[in-house]
Amino acid sequence: MILFDDAGRVLLVRRGQPPRHGEWSLPGGRQELGETIEQTARRELLEETGCAAGTLRLVDVIDSITHDDQGRPRFHYTLVDFVGRLADGAARAGSDVTEVSWAELDALERYALWGRTVTVIGLAARLIGGGVMPPPGAATR
Repeated sequence: MILFDDAGRVLLVRRGQPPRHGEWSLPGGRQELGETIEQTARRELLEETGCAAGTLRLVDVIDSITHDDQGRPRFHYTLVDFVGRLADGAARAGSDVTEVSWAELDALERYALWGRTVTVIGLAARLIGGGVMPPPGAATR
């Protein structure tokens, strides 16, 4: 889930569980049985950060595959990235994360993000006009 605030900053989390324990990433997690992918994105965002998003738009779908020392797949996640604007809540570390941070787009290198994460944040920023989504009901192209 790619969440921007009104200042155009993106919300990042530091993972508290494997895979990627201790690394910075976007909020997200496992889909529960019977839950739509949008419900999953909203629930995970709330659980991990205490924040809620307004209107969501699909940005990308990415495979994240982590291999063991012998090159065999150890973890395989399909990441469905939505973008939204902060609608409610104050960012705080919740389940499965140890820290949260509102990051400026020109300072993402400080977080040593996975390259695909940086790419999808850039796509999301362009999709919503630099991090500021139009108000509900506004025409979009």
